[in-house]
Amino acid sequence: MSIYVVDSNFFIEAHRTTYPLDVAHSFWNKVKQLAEDGKIISIDKVKNEICDNHEDALKQWCDANLPRDFFKDTTQVMNEYGQVAAWAVSRSGHYLPNALAEFLDADEADAHVVAFVLADNANRIVTTQEISEPNRRNKVKIPEACNALGVHYCNTIEMFRQLNETF
Repeated sequence: MSIYVVDSNFFIEAHRTTYPLDVAHSFWNKVKQLAEDGKIISIDKVKNEICDNHEDALKQWCDANLPRDFFKDTTQVMNEYGQVAAWAVSRSGHYLPNALAEFLDADEADAHVVAFVLADNANRIVTTQEISEPNRRNKVKIPEACNALGVHYCNTIEMFRQLNETF
């Protein structure tokens, strides 16, 4: 069974737009269940993006509802991060310098999410709300890195479908 590694926007977009915490209780109950069952996980960089910059309802929900080991350490995937970084740098003729700098920033989750999945590519899938935009130059999108490196990815709804989950 594949494990889905959720990106920051899995939480942030759901909370802010599609499934607000105060309205879509069934969505958040399902997320909690999937996390407790080990079907979804995330990484330390995602936790930092959710929690470090603000004290809000989403941070409080994550603190109260996700297992303590939900956010995995990325220091163990530095070789794979090097592969992701090498791919990004190889695209410097396409991407603007600011886009590459943002993607490769040590505090940004995107490249680390791809690296974490790449480290166990047969058993992990990236879950992100980002949509492929191969011609975009001012932002490196997760789907472009996944496509280039052979990493599987899907969006939130496709993840639920693949898991045969409803809410």
